[in-house]
Order: sequence, then C-alpha cells, then structure tokens
Amino acid sequence: MRGVSGAILIMARAPRPGACKTRLEPLLSADGCAALQAQLIRHTAEWAHASGRPVWVAFDPPDAKPQLAALVPATVALFAQQGCDLGERLTHAVAHVAFKHTGPLTVLGTDSPTLDARDVDALELVLEGGWDAGLIGAHDGGYAAIALARPAPGAFALPVQLWGGPHVLQSTLDLLRRDGLSAAVLDAVHDLDTPADAARLLQSGFCPPAIRPLLTRPTRTAGVTQMIGSSHPQIQRRLHVRSA
Repeated sequence: MRGVSGAILIMARAPRPGACKTRLEPLLSADGCAALQAQLIRHTAEWAHASGRPVWVAFDPPDAKPQLAALVPATVALFAQQGCDLGERLTHAVAHVAFKHTGPLTVLGTDSPTLDARDVDALELVLEGGWDAGLIGAHDGGYAAIALARPAPGAFALPVQLWGGPHVLQSTLDLLRRDGLSAAVLDAVHDLDTPADAARLLQSGFCPPAIRPLLTRPTRTAGVTQMIGSSHPQIQRRLHVRSA
C-alpha cells in the first residue's frame, strides 16, 4: 500500500433551499441552510484538493453540475450520483471512481466540517497497516468517512431503513465482517445536522473560520447582546484506532 496514491470521493447534495440541512432550518432558515451547504461543499473540496490527492465529487440532484462547479476547484472531477437510496448511490460512486483510479479511496460527505486532510492521512495509515477498511465514526451512530483499500460494494448494502439511523456504523462493520474484510475505527466526530450540533461546533474551537459566520446569530440575554458560539476553547485532537 505504501507509495500508492490515495483518492478522495465527496458525496454532496446541491445547496438548494428546502432540500439540504433541513433540520437546521429552525436556526438558519431554508436560505441560510443552503448558504451553509454551499460553504460546506466549498470547504471540503478545498482541503481535499489541497491535500494533493485526486478528488471526485458525486452530486445530487443530477442537474446540479453547474452549481457544484462554481463551488469546487477546477481540477475536481464532478459526476452525478445514481441510485434509489444512499447505499446504491455510494456503490455506484465508488465504482465510478475505481474505474479511473487504482488505489485506496476515502469516501466522505460534507456534514462533518472538522474533518481535514489529517484524517485522510490517518485512514490511509490504517490501510497501510493491513486493514481492508478504516472508518471515522460519528457520534450519532453513523460514520463521517470510510477508506477502502479496494472497492467493497457489500459495505454499502444496508437496508434502506437503516440509513440515517443510529446503527449505520455497526451495521457497516457487520457487512464488512460478513464479506471477510477487516476494519478499524477511528475516534468519532460530530456531524453538523441540528441546532445542538451547531452550538457544539461553535464552542469546540474547531469550527472552520468560513463556516462560523453562517452559524452565528445575535441573541439577547438580560439586555446584553451576545454572539452564539463566541467561546473558543482549544481541545486536543486525538485519534485512537480500535479493531472491529
């Protein structure tokens, strides 16, 4: 594995009001959620591109290519997602990239803005260590990223009703194990899906600067105007590997 260049695949929903980040609408409004989604796509694509790896973005819906092209570096390859559910779309997207790229592939979305190239480095080190797959868990029971040494379509064959639920990570590990593949899991991160997630991210010290203004709104407490998320405690970033 060492010396083989890894690639990054980003799964992205177009930033359209009412069709993205809808659980944040009570905090941000539909237009605010679309603006946030646009910045999340831009942020993720920029750090992925800056890592020096080839990058693909699989977008949805199929007519969103011009909108996505305006948000990502020019050398990032764009293609439409295909499939009826997330599992089918992931399977197709990984196969699309594998046809053009030989080597490890890290698949991620745009919902975890604290991810960066160091996390991809860590996942690729897991693969170099002999694991077939490496995952970064999410605190909601899903996962923020999965790295594969080679295509593993079975990893995404979850029943439709499980996607988005609290058992996605464990069910994925079970599928990998069923197919005789080994997997290691890195420390979990938080997704950005709800107002509580937004408050946590703003207070964590890890909110990307370009995203912070889109989550910050004025509030009044006892006649004093404060900004939500104005605290910036620095928390040491740690990754631990556990086998699964």
